[in-house]
Amino acid sequence: MKDQPEASQPDSKQQEHSSTKANLAESSKDSVKQSSKKPPFRRNRLMWVLILVVVVVAIAVFIIYRSSGKQQMKAPVQPVSASEVAVKDMPLWINAIGTATPRNLVTVKTRVDGELFRVYFTEGQMVKKGQLLAEIDPRPLQTTLTQANGQLARDSALLKNAQLDLQRYRDLWAKDSIAKQTLDTQEALVRQYEGTVENDRGVVQSAKLQLSYTRITAPVSGRIGLRLSDPGNQIKTTDTTGLATIAQIEPMTVVFSVPEVSLPEITRRMATGEALKVEAWDRDQKNRLATGKLLTVDNQIDTTTGTVKLKAVFDNADHSLFPSQFLNIRLLLGIQKGATVVPTAAILKGTQGSYVYTVDAEGTVKYVAVTPGAMDGDLTAVGGALQPGASVVIDGADKLRDGGKAEVIPAEKRQAAPSDTNRQKGKASSEKAGNTAKNENAG
Repeated sequence: MKDQPEASQPDSKQQEHSSTKANLAESSKDSVKQSSKKPPFRRNRLMWVLILVVVVVAIAVFIIYRSSGKQQMKAPVQPVSASEVAVKDMPLWINAIGTATPRNLVTVKTRVDGELFRVYFTEGQMVKKGQLLAEIDPRPLQTTLTQANGQLARDSALLKNAQLDLQRYRDLWAKDSIAKQTLDTQEALVRQYEGTVENDRGVVQSAKLQLSYTRITAPVSGRIGLRLSDPGNQIKTTDTTGLATIAQIEPMTVVFSVPEVSLPEITRRMATGEALKVEAWDRDQKNRLATGKLLTVDNQIDTTTGTVKLKAVFDNADHSLFPSQFLNIRLLLGIQKGATVVPTAAILKGTQGSYVYTVDAEGTVKYVAVTPGAMDGDLTAVGGALQPGASVVIDGADKLRDGGKAEVIPAEKRQAAPSDTNRQKGKASSEKAGNTAKNENAG
């Protein structure tokens, strides 16, 4: 009987446990029902919170963007080099391309046939007019001269004898001892011999002249070129190459062409007797080689190019001009008084034409349109609203804008900056090379 109560105890515990589970399930269902039955204003509140967060984020983005835009507008000041606009008299030059042409270019040729006996010049040397250059074997022509002299002596003796006979016939004719026909015949014979003697004298002079041609002399003064024939060769008058060429380079002339629109002003100034100045520059237009004057103008215009040829003359005492040398020519037409002048480097090209950048005392950059005019070296005359005394940018204008800011830095400092940078780069390279060598040694 005692075992029955012990068996009933576990059953009572199970009933209590199941009842507890049932209560929990009912309470969870009640909580779900209560949560599903929450009022709608709580969901709206969550939505407004999200909207407020989005607005705050948008305002923050706008403030950051605006501050970054201001920082961009406050860009660093651009360093530039500037030069002052000046007022000066500007020469009016006409630029052209020319070629140096010798005043005389002569090919030295022989006038007689024969063997080239001797040469008395050095290639490239300066020779004077009449200087002996070469000699041809004179012996054949000397023989010809001797023969001519002999014939002249023979005919001269016959003439003298005929003249003596004529004098006797005249005396006899005066005494009426001979016929008039005999006297006339003797007079005709004398005239015949006189003609023969004159012909012989001409032959002698011709032989002497031919003999003198065996000595070849310089026809003009100048620089002689390379020798085209050597001693021992047979040279003839029909040879086209000749013995050498001589170029007269003192003075030297230069032929160049200018546009036909410049011709009226050139001819007007030449008509007044004015000597127009001409300058000859090298190919790179860095060195002025010579200064001369305009000599003449060609008699016609080249219709294919619209240009006219001009010739200028230069003393060329220092031999700075060489035959057939390429030259840049500048012809001075006049002087422009009181021109506004800027460095050529300051003039920029744009879609609206030429312009310059000016920088005032406060560092403000201004765009000024200009019209380029005459040029003289590194300077150019300009027209427009540019005022004398203003500072125009000549270096560093690639990043400038109208209304921007710039700082004028002396050219010395701008040149020193790249040098410092190069030294730093060189130092860094040296250190890097040293470290590499150390690592290799350590390895």
